[in-house]
Amino acid sequence: MPKENGKKSKEKYEGRPMTQFIAEIARLLRVRENLTQEALGDQIGYTGSAISAMETCAQPVSDRMLEGLEQVIGKGLGIFAASRKYVLMEKYPVRFREFSRMEATAYTISSYETLVVDGLFQTEAYARALMSAGYPPEPKAKLEELVEARLARRALFDRDPTAMIELILEESVLRRPFGSWEIMRDQLNSLVEDAERINVTVQILPLDRGLTGAYAGACGPMKLVETEDHDHVVYLEVEDEGMLVSDRVKVSRLAQRYAKIRAQALSPDESLCLIKQLAGEWK
Repeated sequence: MPKENGKKSKEKYEGRPMTQFIAEIARLLRVRENLTQEALGDQIGYTGSAISAMETCAQPVSDRMLEGLEQVIGKGLGIFAASRKYVLMEKYPVRFREFSRMEATAYTISSYETLVVDGLFQTEAYARALMSAGYPPEPKAKLEELVEARLARRALFDRDPTAMIELILEESVLRRPFGSWEIMRDQLNSLVEDAERINVTVQILPLDRGLTGAYAGACGPMKLVETEDHDHVVYLEVEDEGMLVSDRVKVSRLAQRYAKIRAQALSPDESLCLIKQLAGEWK
């Protein structure tokens, strides 16, 4: 892989100072150890071209590569290990970065999704199929970077201290496949496993809810977060634009709407039965 010039790399990764910084640190430490790009690549399981692409920011450093760099040229300083969470943060779309920091340390997260499975609950195959189907299409390297970043969010499920996580999905989400029937079946089975975690609640808002004359979900998806400082914020996203709402009056109004959506959804037990039933229908 040919090296890109510095100007092009900086333009490509503008707004990613940590990615650029780690690339430069890796180059300096490699040179200090008198290692060629090929030699370093051999020791951590990459080609010399991959190391070159990382050092010039032609390709962003992966989490696995950071682990290898820490072992081979990190010298026990912990630089690459410490950088992992910051490099990961820069892989998220700009609109999501501020919220992602809140999500990672949140006390509670309550999500309502209307079109697709919430990103926190997505399997690798579902996430890749979903992102591959979007428009405009993402370059392959960018796509893999986004998938990696999305899957990393699942660390929240097992975080200590435990985060309380609640998800309400429109039933239509369970019936909208991406990639293949097998991918969708595996996604639903994964959703069942997550719903059975002690710190997770999953509920389904049925398709026919509107027939009752009361349907609170028409205004779209939202995420309510209680931060580690016990502040309350709401994250809204539409058409690649994200917005954090912190005004107490607006947050209160949205929280009331969310509470009504939750009351109109199936119970957790009923929801789990429906997910299992639909998982069995995907052939």
